[in-house]
Amino acid sequence: MPTYDYECPKCQHTWELFQPITAKPVRKCPKCGKQSARRVIGPGAAILFKGSGFYLTDYRSDSYKKAAEADKKSSDTSSKESSSSKSESSAKSETKSSKKSKDT
Repeated sequence: MPTYDYECPKCQHTWELFQPITAKPVRKCPKCGKQSARRVIGPGAAILFKGSGFYLTDYRSDSYKKAAEADKKSSDTSSKESSSSKSESSAKSETKSSKKSKDT
């Protein structure tokens, strides 16, 4: 059911009313009680996709998708470089420790 905006031109009172589409517009103002209220065109509501089948990124622009892909590739290469440097440093420390144990 939609929410409708109403306005009373006599007392300038505005309010929202949640009612079925088939309901007739309300005429009586809840503040002043006069029969001069009228339905106003409201801003409407945003479309909300709920459920496991909808994702925020489903309808992104092509330029956004390309930029995100480029960012992902650059982060993948930087993480590979950092992990390879960690492996090299751990291999060096293992070599040093094994040389020390042989000397003693």
